[in-house]
Amino acid sequence: MKLTGWWKNRSSAGKVELYTRWSFHFFVVIEIVSIGLAALGTMAGETSPAIAVPLFLVVCAHAVLVGFLSSRALDWILGRRERPVRLAVVTTALTGAAALGVLALRATGHAGEPSVAAPLAVGMTCFTGGTLVLCLRELRQMRYVPPVSAAFVGLAALVSGVPAGECVALTVGLLLTSALLCAACGFSGWLLDTVYELDRAREVQAQLAVAEERLRFGRDLHDVMGRNLAVIALKSELAVQLARRGRPEAVDQMTEVQRIARESQKEVRDVVRGYREANLSVELEGARGVLRAAGMDCLVEYEKARELPAEAQSALGWVVREATTNVLRHGDARSCVIRLTAEPSGALTLVVENDGAPRVPAGPPGSGLAGLRERLAVLDGTLEAGPVDGGRFRLRAEIPGPAAGPVRELEARA
Repeated sequence: MKLTGWWKNRSSAGKVELYTRWSFHFFVVIEIVSIGLAALGTMAGETSPAIAVPLFLVVCAHAVLVGFLSSRALDWILGRRERPVRLAVVTTALTGAAALGVLALRATGHAGEPSVAAPLAVGMTCFTGGTLVLCLRELRQMRYVPPVSAAFVGLAALVSGVPAGECVALTVGLLLTSALLCAACGFSGWLLDTVYELDRAREVQAQLAVAEERLRFGRDLHDVMGRNLAVIALKSELAVQLARRGRPEAVDQMTEVQRIARESQKEVRDVVRGYREANLSVELEGARGVLRAAGMDCLVEYEKARELPAEAQSALGWVVREATTNVLRHGDARSCVIRLTAEPSGALTLVVENDGAPRVPAGPPGSGLAGLRERLAVLDGTLEAGPVDGGRFRLRAEIPGPAAGPVRELEARA
């Protein structure tokens, strides 16, 4: 598998999750570089290594802790683990202690220039506030994080002996910076949750469609067999009573039971045949509607010709149905083309091609394509399926013979 396979083989929701997670992981690097290294460089030559190096290590440890908390919070948003309450409390407490320690060093003059302590306290507090927002569900709870963080650092600075004007500037700057970062983090968490919710809704919709079809088949089968089975049971019971009495009418009743059983068998075959047969035009329109509803650009092209034989319609209809299912379930398609053409010789060719196909199939091959090949083999047809150039997947079904008559004008529906 190529290096890009880990990205292309993911679903849309998986890609959004991966992007969101690595964005928060990148915050770890940003905090270390923008705050830790910057402060370390500024303090070089003005502060003893016994103070500068520990401060840099504190910033690194804080960045890693915040990154770990963000990862746990995203897992909680997606419902994969419990809310990381204890970790959030520990991170908040350590951030507060680190900010107080930096401000205390600033007050005693051990933190080098006075302008060094403020970025350290503000930076660590902002990154912690943004991550804490991920641990909250309600917006009315999230909105308190920036003002509380700004008030805490402002009061701590004032107590540490920082001039009032500088404390006000520090509080306002922290309030604005923390508000922007909290808004960005909160929106990222909401977006990730929404994407997965839509993905789950799409899966539930597919399951409901299958369940509805099963209910329809069960209802049809019940309507066909319910009355007949009741009559068979009643006449069989009557035949048993007549046979015990030695009445010759028992033979007539059993003959009637045999007749009803044969009729029921025929009706069941008709129901199953109607369930198994697929109407090609209905399947083409259904595929177009389903793929467009899934957000894909779908183009359906087919020949406006006379009616196809029932066997060809059924076989190609199943090809369209299975191909549509594969487009929805596998890969991350954005466009799909379904094209049905009839050659002058009468041969039929159905091509289903989509983009976003994974280079390496996920999981073992299913039995869908094998079943289609068996259906087409009855008509001497063939089926080819596999990836083509441009990251696309093509399924091609052919049925030879005079099956469709002359070629007519092409009808295209987008």
